[in-house]
Amino acid sequence: MSRSVLGCFLALLCACATGQSYPTKTVRVIAPFPPGAGIDIVARLVAPKLAEALGQQFIVDNRAGAAGHIGAESAAHSAPDGYTLLFAPASIVISATLYKKLNYNLKKDLEPIALAASAPFVLVVHPSLPARNVKDLIALAKAKPGTLLYASTGNGGTPHLSMEILKMQTGASIVHVPYKGTPPAVTDLIAGQVQMMFANTLSVLPQVKNGRLRALGISSAKRSAAAPELPTVAESGIPNFEAITWFGLFGPTGTPQPIVQRLSTETVRIVQQPDTREKLLAQGAEPIGMQQNEFRAYFKSELTKWGKVVKAVGVTLE
Repeated sequence: MSRSVLGCFLALLCACATGQSYPTKTVRVIAPFPPGAGIDIVARLVAPKLAEALGQQFIVDNRAGAAGHIGAESAAHSAPDGYTLLFAPASIVISATLYKKLNYNLKKDLEPIALAASAPFVLVVHPSLPARNVKDLIALAKAKPGTLLYASTGNGGTPHLSMEILKMQTGASIVHVPYKGTPPAVTDLIAGQVQMMFANTLSVLPQVKNGRLRALGISSAKRSAAAPELPTVAESGIPNFEAITWFGLFGPTGTPQPIVQRLSTETVRIVQQPDTREKLLAQGAEPIGMQQNEFRAYFKSELTKWGKVVKAVGVTLE
């Protein structure tokens, strides 16, 4: 056996050993939004099962702020050894186009590992607002331009862009109030400090069911099984309107492929388990379970899609 062949063989053995022995200590899973946000809910469903499967603790670390950039930056700059991961929503792809300056390069610094689930947004309003459907809301906004307030999870988040698309398509004038994640935004919406927002189903369907918020429409192309009575925004008079979020697992670029592959395989297996699927579906999320290679291609397509949306809406941030 030549030295080069022997070297390749030994490298392969070492890589296999790396994947099989991982992890040997606690793994930190960064969720870049506050507790109670959609990505936090999904991360806390998956992390304990990863711990059970791989024999070490997977601790969810909420690093909220700047529409998810603080947590994403922390993960991107971490050692690529598999012990710091990022569970992030679709909003991180918007940042690549929306923000002129970021302290990390989304395309170069983070490696897609697995796509766990997706979820539509619900257009919810405070119950005191005299709007029973999307058409009512648009009419009200046009009658009182610049007086209604909408909350978002932060500048550049998918809920922010979703409402801006609605405004662009309808000509409604509604003022943006950014928050540091879904929970504080929903809290102020329930209190009547703002009048409406797009929020993912995992975060607000319970508030709709208990009457603290009123749902007007859902942002997906088809109705949600979790709330089949709720019409889509598109069928409510805004043709072709569609906006969803997804929840994916990432690692710093350079994380050894055997580790990436093991995490990808286990995450997909976990999402496909009946109890996990049941919990996600009950909250309006769609279990996906997309492996690394497929997720990488999907991630690139999402960068392109949301880049076009940002340019069309005309929003840019420092």
